[in-house]
Amino acid sequence: MARAFTPLRLSALETEDINPVSAALQDAVAQLGDFDYLARARVFTIGFNRYCWEAEQKKRRVRCGLQIASVLDVRSRNIRRGADEAVVNLLSIGFEAGDAPSGELVLLFSGDGELRLQVECLDLVLADVSDPWSAVSRPSHEREESGS
Repeated sequence: MARAFTPLRLSALETEDINPVSAALQDAVAQLGDFDYLARARVFTIGFNRYCWEAEQKKRRVRCGLQIASVLDVRSRNIRRGADEAVVNLLSIGFEAGDAPSGELVLLFSGDGELRLQVECLDLVLADVSDPWSAVSRPSHEREESGS
């Protein structure tokens, strides 16, 4: 009997908490229109279609939200503003510490895209918000082979 889907809920308040969130979101896709920065509230959110790496039965995706709090500034590189329909593929999330507890949360996307959020402190939450659906394929990355 198949086990029921358990929605993923992760938070990161410390540097070591970033890796599980980054791993869960590897190869998640989003449209740029799903990025939202509320400067007055200092909150940045992104809606992703996340590949369920943790699922026993692979090839599933689920809709999830990533909320980042205590955001002081947002900068991007190679991400087209105003192209709400454009799709980006998240590769990883990292944290570059500044004067504790502040720093920069760095989201790297395929195609050399980068989003840098200056944060007062680490405070992010990832939550699945839908039932999963079948994915067409499992994401894969070509490995660069070294010559001998």
